[in-house]
Amino acid sequence: MDIEASARKHGVADDDMLHAVRNHWRGFETDDPAVTMYIGSATTAEPLEVGVVDDDQGTAVIHAMPARPKFLTGWWKP
Repeated sequence: MDIEASARKHGVADDDMLHAVRNHWRGFETDDPAVTMYIGSATTAEPLEVGVVDDDQGTAVIHAMPARPKFLTGWWKP
């Protein structure tokens, strides 16, 4: 899976992005049907939100950051 420069904007390590996608506990489509948002944990157990695009050019991570409360409500209790 490729990782685009935009995914690195918030300083999330590549290994953490991939770990969160591979071990996500929630995934849902966005307004763009080619983009899926995954909520999962980094290798450090920090919850992340990771956006992945899957289109005719392949699959790539395009967004990654610590998960915002709107994605954790009902799923995560720190």
